[in-house]
Amino acid sequence: MNQTTEHLTVKNFGPILDVDIKFGDLTILIGPQASGKSLLLELFKLVEDHDHIVSTLSQYNYVLGRSAARSLPEYYFGEGLSSLVKDSTTVYVNGQDVTERLTDASIKTEGPAEESIFYIPAQRILSIADGRPKNFMEYDLSTPYPLRIFSETLRVFMQGGLSGPDIIFPMSQRLNKSVRDSINSSIFHNGKVIMDESGGQRKMKLSIDGLKLPFMTWSAGQKEFMPLLLAIYCLTEPSSSAVKREDYKWVIIEEPEMGLHPKAIESVIIEIIGLMQQGFKVILSTHSSVFIDFVWALEFLSDLDQHDFRDALCRLFRINSDNMDQSIFDGLQQKDVKVYYLDTKSNSGVVSADISTLDVMDDDEIISEWGGLSSFASRASEIVSEYGED
Repeated sequence: MNQTTEHLTVKNFGPILDVDIKFGDLTILIGPQASGKSLLLELFKLVEDHDHIVSTLSQYNYVLGRSAARSLPEYYFGEGLSSLVKDSTTVYVNGQDVTERLTDASIKTEGPAEESIFYIPAQRILSIADGRPKNFMEYDLSTPYPLRIFSETLRVFMQGGLSGPDIIFPMSQRLNKSVRDSINSSIFHNGKVIMDESGGQRKMKLSIDGLKLPFMTWSAGQKEFMPLLLAIYCLTEPSSSAVKREDYKWVIIEEPEMGLHPKAIESVIIEIIGLMQQGFKVILSTHSSVFIDFVWALEFLSDLDQHDFRDALCRLFRINSDNMDQSIFDGLQQKDVKVYYLDTKSNSGVVSADISTLDVMDDDEIISEWGGLSSFASRASEIVSEYGED
């Protein structure tokens, strides 16, 4: 789309009754399972990248049009999911009705069909399940388009963007030292991710203590993190002709915490800060309170002077300020951060609530308990305090 999206309104789409999102530089979606977070984000990509998606499907010989056996929603959301789009479905971007983009493959906008959203799906481990990124056509129609195109992007990047290196992590020319050290200490523990010839294919293995461990023997956190790390490589310097980093305006990351220890999640947050520094608008969906803890702290720390702000964040992320790149937190104080809760309590469907204040004294429990992410800790504290007084 030609204009920057600032406001998305979706009504009567799948389980979603009425969701209204005003995007910030960082936008976080929280809510229980099956509250429509993934569907909402997939829908957002479809309306934003409609032309590129249609072009890509046509490139892989998917037949689109009124006489086609399958509809655009089914090719995109997954087999059998065309019913997500109802007669009453409406989608507005910045007040403009773009509902037809969900179903009409013939709609075209001015200019080239560029991809503006880099989408990192929750099922990202499937993209490298055997130690190498799969190509688009290795997936069947039950797999949502965002996962298929994510896997294809990683495949192209690893072949042409990384120039076939033997070591994938650590790479001295990618990520600054403090970030590499954080990832190493919290995730790979001095192991090296290498490319190793196996059965005629080059596949990722973890080289540690003299062993070369196949991908499926890695820890859950290491496996979940690896496609996320490759995605970050795609979006950061040095740039590559294999992936047009300059075309992307948005980065969507579903459940970046999957499989990770809280300390490892801190490393992911630092990476997200880096993406924001580069000018990307970032959207997260999460079930982890760590991201909301960060936003809450950021709200209070942003009024500090620049020196104290940097020092406070170094302490928050347990980074030695003497050894870090001092620019890593530059500009973060001026970023607009939004938090939305997708509420499933309505009998008619999912609705949204803006809880960006994260005010723990608010009378609305959805705000004060951060959409339920802090409720257990608060309740445990109250009960321990109560019984501790006896």
